[in-house]
Amino acid sequence: MIAVLFLAALCLEVESALPTLGPSLDAEWHKWKIKHGKTYSMNEESLRRTVWEKNFKMIELHNQEYLKGKHDFTMAMNAFGDLTDTEFKKKMTGFQRQRIKKRHTFQDHLFLSVPKSVDWRERGFVTPVKNQGHCASSWAFSATGALEGQMFRKTGRLIPLSEQNLLDCMDFNVTHGCRGGFMQRAFQYVKDSGGLATEKSYPYKGLGGECRFHAGISAANVSDFVQVPGCEKALMKAVAKVGPISVAVDASHSSFRFYENGTYYEPQCRRVHLNHAVLVVGYGFEGEESNGNSYWLVKNSWGEEWGMRGYVKMAKDWNNNCGIATYATYPIV
Repeated sequence: MIAVLFLAALCLEVESALPTLGPSLDAEWHKWKIKHGKTYSMNEESLRRTVWEKNFKMIELHNQEYLKGKHDFTMAMNAFGDLTDTEFKKKMTGFQRQRIKKRHTFQDHLFLSVPKSVDWRERGFVTPVKNQGHCASSWAFSATGALEGQMFRKTGRLIPLSEQNLLDCMDFNVTHGCRGGFMQRAFQYVKDSGGLATEKSYPYKGLGGECRFHAGISAANVSDFVQVPGCEKALMKAVAKVGPISVAVDASHSSFRFYENGTYYEPQCRRVHLNHAVLVVGYGFEGEESNGNSYWLVKNSWGEEWGMRGYVKMAKDWNNNCGIATYATYPIV
């Protein structure tokens, strides 16, 4: 019964994409299925193919426009090609803004000088790219990323921390595990619980379970957290002075889902009502500094096969495009 309802819902969402499938794309479709280990029931196959083909053609059109100078980034088919927009947002995002008592605010010092470019990966502050799987837990990955960087600053040791610890142990009345959460709530949990486990001692499963945290496996702590004022100038100073910063963005658009390379700018992006949490690990510019494309260097949690080995360069100084500076925060350790 559940499978029937699922196919019915999928049918309704892809109805606008029907009716034809292009036989010229048969080889591409089969190659893509093998690459990503995709198998479907007989009834589901044509529906998934319809979604995939619509995305494939959209990507081709975008890249043709890129060659004509209409965009500054390319797109590529990836493992998300058979997901509808609704499915993708439900499974692959996970930021939910929540009310929380106001904490410290980052002091945007008027005369604080900052370098022209920053990349905290080069200084050892950033762990390898992780993969949240089909769980809307980006909030947990963003939070651990910021905490990993601050613990490295404090101890000189870069230790991957446990997102699963957050999924299992945080109060579901406060955050919703695979249905979304808020990075500041994660920092508050680590402070209240007395620590956070390492990824090795508490590995990621991609679904909530029984809390297994105890003080003996703690590898990080939080004494408080800081909110960065919601503008790009303040975010730039925070990144330069502090290290990797947790942020949220609007990842609703196909252009972000299938981003491949270049400086990402989406004119339809929102600056509020954001849905995906990521980690700003630096900033810089493409081309000449005076007329190049400034960007934020952003670590995502969709694995290394997405984007630039798991990273995206998001447009900087373009009126807070995609809301990247709206909900910036970091922990104090």
